[in-house]
Amino acid sequence: MGVKALRRVVTLASVLMACLSGARAQDSEVEAFYRGKTITFLIGTAPGAGYDIVGRAIAAHLSRFIPGQPAIIVQNMPGAGSLTMMNTLYNRSPRDGTTFGLPLNGVLLENQLQIYARGGGTVSFDVAKMGWIGSPIQEPQVMWSWHSAPVRSFADLRGAQQWTFGATSPTADNYLTPVLAKRLLGANLKLITGYQAVSNIFVAAERGEIIGNSTPLASLTLGKREELARGDIRPLAQFSARRMNQLPDVPTGIELAVSEEAKRLLELWAVKFKAAYPLGLPPGVPQERLEALRKAFRALMIDPEFRATAQKIQLELDPIDGADMMALLDSLAKANEADIQRLKEALREE
Repeated sequence: MGVKALRRVVTLASVLMACLSGARAQDSEVEAFYRGKTITFLIGTAPGAGYDIVGRAIAAHLSRFIPGQPAIIVQNMPGAGSLTMMNTLYNRSPRDGTTFGLPLNGVLLENQLQIYARGGGTVSFDVAKMGWIGSPIQEPQVMWSWHSAPVRSFADLRGAQQWTFGATSPTADNYLTPVLAKRLLGANLKLITGYQAVSNIFVAAERGEIIGNSTPLASLTLGKREELARGDIRPLAQFSARRMNQLPDVPTGIELAVSEEAKRLLELWAVKFKAAYPLGLPPGVPQERLEALRKAFRALMIDPEFRATAQKIQLELDPIDGADMMALLDSLAKANEADIQRLKEALREE
């Protein structure tokens, strides 16, 4: 080896050693910061709801993977579709990595669409400026019909006959998804709101009051596993960026779109389902602590103990990490403004 080549090797080795030394120093600083601390984990729904169950499962295990192993306490902060929690997290929580939150996934689109704000809530945050840790699953909304109705595919919804779907409220996904199916995909639907919960909608379908609904995938594959297997529930379309493994033969809304504009709008809408349970920090958290929390989240997703807990609560893990979430939000920020306005118009209450 020549002298010049030897010098290059020595220089490269020195650079690598410096990088490793710097990484160790950062890890040590993060560990020193978190040791003896308590992290507050805000959940933007009421106790006992799906988000609460998932959030508490994460809280029970995540500390083991955070340097310094801080304690984690859960605080529920429901209200205005998670806007109450998000405004608190963004504007009043410490920006040091000791508070993070789990809002409803619609929050990821709220700056552009302001759906939750229809109920009188205030949007005092910018999701693009926050630090996102990750989401344990990707979960679409699935439109379905009850077997007693002569609707066996999405094409049957596009005929002359009008079909009645049930929903809880005009800001819920079980209302908004059928609205998009109606306005972007040509489904001939009438929507009835006012059902107290999704369980009431299933009962109404069994009674023949309505013929279908739109629910999260897990509500069918886990909550209604037997009915789905028997064919009592017929999935018609899944609103996501891709077909989920559990429903390989059910088309996505994007596939069903007949115009390029409709495809673009449904791709924007699918962002929220790619990060179904988004974990986020307020802006300004030091980068090394954000990265430590992201690393802890990735380790949690493959941890046998957590995976056993996830199986127990029937959570089928399909994680997306914080960097990918930021890429999703970046794609939203770069979206054509005309498309954003068109999607906002398509989601308006009837």
